[in-house]
Amino acid sequence: MREIILDTETTGLDPKEGHRVVEIGCVELVNAIPTGRTWHCYLNPERDMPEQAFAVHGLSTDFLSSKPLFADKADEFLEFVETAMLVIHNAKFDFGFLNAELDWASKPLLTWDRIVDTLALARRRHPGAPASLDALCRRYGIDLSGRDLHGALLDCRLLASVYVELVGGKQARLELAGNGTQRADSPGSAAKVTPRATPLATRLTAEEREAHRAFAATLGDDALWRRYE
Repeated sequence: MREIILDTETTGLDPKEGHRVVEIGCVELVNAIPTGRTWHCYLNPERDMPEQAFAVHGLSTDFLSSKPLFADKADEFLEFVETAMLVIHNAKFDFGFLNAELDWASKPLLTWDRIVDTLALARRRHPGAPASLDALCRRYGIDLSGRDLHGALLDCRLLASVYVELVGGKQARLELAGNGTQRADSPGSAAKVTPRATPLATRLTAEEREAHRAFAATLGDDALWRRYE
């Protein structure tokens, strides 16, 4: 299953008040494992940057003035996310902003049935506990040392680690290869298998065995299945 961890940075809290998206970050997962593919861009909001927003992400009007418009990157964004499920923390915020930008650019809108909200997941799994991204990183022991300011791609990487913890996929954590934990494909990592003292009884019927033999016979003398007749 392909999923996209997604995060945005904006000029404010509400697109209806003229606020815009200034950064989009995406991290691709397949079966809850990061693939290494990402998509990221800064965007020119065609307006000023309020001080409150600048204090959160540090993206200035001057810095963004030379960046592309959302309309110029919309097709590239939509192509990357395609029909994947979108995993977002506090999804209503990003969903509302992205659909506002897509609407202004006359592009197809995202639909809510594609959204996984990790804030809702966290509140169900840890009722009553803090559920911000920072709080969840601390709960799961995920390194926050590089997060002085919010950044869409950095927050996506952190959220990817949080998400696989929330859904129980601890071995898929982003920092797995670099945190001293042995990779599953590293030398010496294979588990030793002890044969059962008493083999399990077969669940195949006589008719199923005969059907398999008949099928294997059609594959030729060198067919792999002929070894297991």
